[in-house]
Amino acid sequence: MKRFFDPELFGRTYRDPLAWLTLLVDLLPIIAVILFGWNAVPLVALYWLENLVIGGFTILRMVGTIAANVWNTAIALFMVPFFTVHYGMFCFGHGIFISAFAGGGPSGHVAPGYDGMHALVEWALSTGPYMLWFVAAIIAVNAVFYLVDFVIRGGYREAQLPVEMFAPYGRIVTLHVAIILGAGLMLLLGQPLLGVLILIMLRVGFGMALNMMRRQKLDGDGNPVADAVAEAG
Repeated sequence: MKRFFDPELFGRTYRDPLAWLTLLVDLLPIIAVILFGWNAVPLVALYWLENLVIGGFTILRMVGTIAANVWNTAIALFMVPFFTVHYGMFCFGHGIFISAFAGGGPSGHVAPGYDGMHALVEWALSTGPYMLWFVAAIIAVNAVFYLVDFVIRGGYREAQLPVEMFAPYGRIVTLHVAIILGAGLMLLLGQPLLGVLILIMLRVGFGMALNMMRRQKLDGDGNPVADAVAEAG
């Protein structure tokens, strides 16, 4: 297998219109920063909401594996509820971290469960103007990839339930690191706007890496774990 970031792989990746679609959506927050005055708070809230969207599509992929193997039904009946609760709690803890980091999060004690998650989602959606439109763009691009790669190209035939279930967690860890790096750069440089733009670029770089992993999968040069992470991105 070739080096991950080699020019030939990069060229093959961005001959695909879907890779450009992903790049466009990843760059949309720059518009929010310039035109709508977003700072770091709505930006990290958007990335947290993106994790929830990815969790929803992960559930769809897990359920979709039943179409290739009916024996997955029994496993899915256990794994889908388990993932929903476990990933939900994981995102809840991440949301608490994000809101505490940003300040001005849900007031009072936010308990785990539907009400607590609902309060976090409401807070995230209220952090910046037109937030719902940016979330809708993320949902749309994930829907396109789900239909093209998982349904039309038959990705459900090769999908493995345990791999699909654990794929989204790496995103949350990556987002934590990006937030810490972005915050550190803002403090170091004393330039909040520059720090926000750097945080966006970190997310764009992560998206480009996921696109190249997807290209490797389509070319038959990937592995199940990396393929699932790329689809979950």
